[in-house]
Amino acid sequence: MQFVHSQEQQLIRSSARGVLAAYTPARLRAAWDAARGYDEALWQQMSAGLGWSALAVPERYGGAGLGWVELCILEEELGRQLVASPFFGTVVLAGALLRECADEAQCRALLPRIAAGSVRIACALAGSDGRPPPEGVALQLQERDGALQLQGVADFVIHADGAELLLVVARSAPAGELSLALLPPGPGITIEPHVMLDLTRPMARVSFEGVRLERTQLLGAQGSARTGIERALSLARIALASESLGGAEKVLEMTTEYVKQRVQFGRPIGSFQALKHRLADMMVAVEAAKSAAWYAACVADEGGGELAEAAAIAKSYCCDAFYECAASAIQLHGGIGYTWEHDVHLYFKRARATATLLGSPAWQRERLLRELGLGAAAVPSF
Repeated sequence: MQFVHSQEQQLIRSSARGVLAAYTPARLRAAWDAARGYDEALWQQMSAGLGWSALAVPERYGGAGLGWVELCILEEELGRQLVASPFFGTVVLAGALLRECADEAQCRALLPRIAAGSVRIACALAGSDGRPPPEGVALQLQERDGALQLQGVADFVIHADGAELLLVVARSAPAGELSLALLPPGPGITIEPHVMLDLTRPMARVSFEGVRLERTQLLGAQGSARTGIERALSLARIALASESLGGAEKVLEMTTEYVKQRVQFGRPIGSFQALKHRLADMMVAVEAAKSAAWYAACVADEGGGELAEAAAIAKSYCCDAFYECAASAIQLHGGIGYTWEHDVHLYFKRARATATLLGSPAWQRERLLRELGLGAAAVPSF
C-alpha cells in the first residue's frame, strides 16, 4: 500500500491550496448571510470551473476517473479553510450513495450532473436522534393501494434548504428493509433550517407527510439498499476524517505562529516549556491522524474487506484529534481565542459538529469492536 502521494496527487493538493488561499475568514463569514449558506461563486468555480466535483466520478459517467485518495486530498484542503459549500453533501455523500445503490441507467442519468456541478443534492439519512443508518433511519416507506408513500422526519440534513433533489433513506414496514429514493422538494415536504453550532455546515429538519413516490424514483430494487448504504457511509466517513485532518493541521499552524509572536515577560510564549509540550502533543495527534486518514483512503481505493474497519478508525481518531487540537488552540490563544472575532473558535465549532456527523467517535469505536467480533453493544449509542 502506497503512503507517499504521487506527483499528480501532490499537484492536486498544491492547486487546491492555491485556489482556497483566497477563501479568507471574512469571506467565510459573509457566506453565512447568503441565501443558501455558502459562497455560490466559489461552488461554481470548484465544480464547473476546476472540475473538483468530477474528480472521483468514473469516466464513463463524465468524470475524471480518479479515486478516493484524490478526493480525500481535496477534503483535507477544504477542511483547512473551513469551506462552506455543498461539496461534501452532493459530491461525497450523494455521489457515493448513487454509485453504490443506483442501477446503471440511474447512474448515467445522475452522476454526470454531479460531475458537472449542475445539481445540489441533500441526503436525508437520520432521524431526530441523529444516529446514522441503519439504526437511525426514521422515515417509513409505506405501500397503500398499490402506491408508495414516504412518512416521517429526517433530521440534520446538510444543505437541505436550497437543494434541488433529496436523496432519502427509508425503512419498509414490517420487515425493516432499507430503500433509497431520489425526489425533488414539493408538496408534503417541509424543510425547517436549524441554527447550528457550526454555521459553516447548515442543516435542516425535513418532514414528509404522505409524500407519494413513484417506483421509478427508487434507486435500485426496493428494500435492497442496506449493503450499498453501509459501504457509501464508510466512504463518506473517510472523507470526513480527511476533512478533520486538514482542520487539525491548520489549527496547529495557527497556534504555532501565534505563540511565536505573543510576548510575555519579555519573551515569546512559545519558548515556555509547558507550551512546547502542548504543541508537541498537538503535532503527535495530527501525525497519527494523517496515518489513519491516508490508510483509510487507500483501503477505499484498493478494495477488500477492511473498509468498515478502516473508516471507523479514521473517523474516530481524526475527529478526536481535531477536537483536541482546536480546544488546545483556544487555550493557547488565551482570552482572544474565545472571542467571536477570532478564527480559532470557528475550527472548534466545526470539530465538535463534525465529530457527531455520521456517528460520533464513541459510535465508531463500538462499530469497530463489532467488526472485530469483540462483543460491543448490539446497537451503539450516538
